[in-house]
Amino acid sequence: MPDAQSDPNNFHGQRVKSCALALLMIDVINDLDFPESDQLLRYALPMAERLLELKRKVKQLGIPVIYVNDNFGRWQSNLPKLVEHCLNGSKGQALVELLQPDDDDYFIVKPRHSGFFGTSLNLLLEDLEVETLILTGVAGNICVLLTANDAYLRDYKLIVPRDCIASNTKEENLTALKQIEKILKAETSPSSELQLEKFLAK
Repeated sequence: MPDAQSDPNNFHGQRVKSCALALLMIDVINDLDFPESDQLLRYALPMAERLLELKRKVKQLGIPVIYVNDNFGRWQSNLPKLVEHCLNGSKGQALVELLQPDDDDYFIVKPRHSGFFGTSLNLLLEDLEVETLILTGVAGNICVLLTANDAYLRDYKLIVPRDCIASNTKEENLTALKQIEKILKAETSPSSELQLEKFLAK
């Protein structure tokens, strides 16, 4: 008979598998229903292709993936409903088609810009025993930046791959990256240059 930890149908006593590193994908399940969304989409789609490659790499290493996402004011929506909404002819459909969650990914709904404000994200990260966060997604100069700031205040080490975040303009993205690197002490190397294995060694 399987024990509580190995039986997928038993939710009592289960614990998540710990890992020193986690990938956060911020607001990538997105209908882009806001002014200037066309500007963001111009940069978000190429970013999403690189982020998809990074996601594949981290999952091969056993690193957990956590979607941290706005709820678009839909407080009764769960993840499948949000994905379905975005895939139903929204401006963000192509983005969501690339970056749909897998069944074993985590999902946190956030009510405001930061992934930590009013959410259970920090509790999940503590349960996973995460020490370093890879922050990715949109918009780089708003939700990614503010999540990075709150993560830094909680003593997480930060990796923000410069090719895996997108803002409305290149200038806004570059300004955010400079702040993240200088003030929040994050590594901002391109995703293809990240040596993730070194962060997994405790």
